Amino acid sequence: MSAILLVLALLVAPAFAAERDPAIPDLDVTPGVIRDLSLQQICTTKWGRDARAVTAAMKRQVFDRDGIACRPLFGKSKKLPQCGKWEIDHSCSRELGGADVPPNLWAQRYKGPWNARLKDRLENRLHKEACSENITLAQAQHDICKTDWRIAYRKYFGEPK
Repeated sequence: MSAILLVLALLVAPAFAAERDPAIPDLDVTPGVIRDLSLQQICTTKWGRDARAVTAAMKRQVFDRDGIACRPLFGKSKKLPQCGKWEIDHSCSRELGGADVPPNLWAQRYKGPWNARLKDRLENRLHKEACSENITLAQAQHDICKTDWRIAYRKYFGEPK
């Protein structure tokens, strides 16, 4: 009897794995990691001008972990076309204290109704809301990386076009 249950579990498990929504990170492998930064540090840092610590090796690790056949190569002539469909994104965004470590990184699509550009827009909005003290930093971090970020997107912007 237990052998039959084991066989059934092995047959059903891939079906459940295939149903994972690619628009949100898998919290089992990308739980999000937040650095110990104060709200003042977060609000006064010039994000995008500061030093990033995500290496090409880390990006390859995330593509492999997320099951995406892509080897990011840099330089316009060397970038693989299929890699251009993806961004290695921070689950907890840097401008809200997210760390540059693989458990905070996931492969996110540029295409589709819920894509990297929409999440970037939300990250900027949550940073603004937290720095204006309209919401707490903890709430902003929760909304972007501890739950489905699309809920917060709808709250601030409505349905994507």
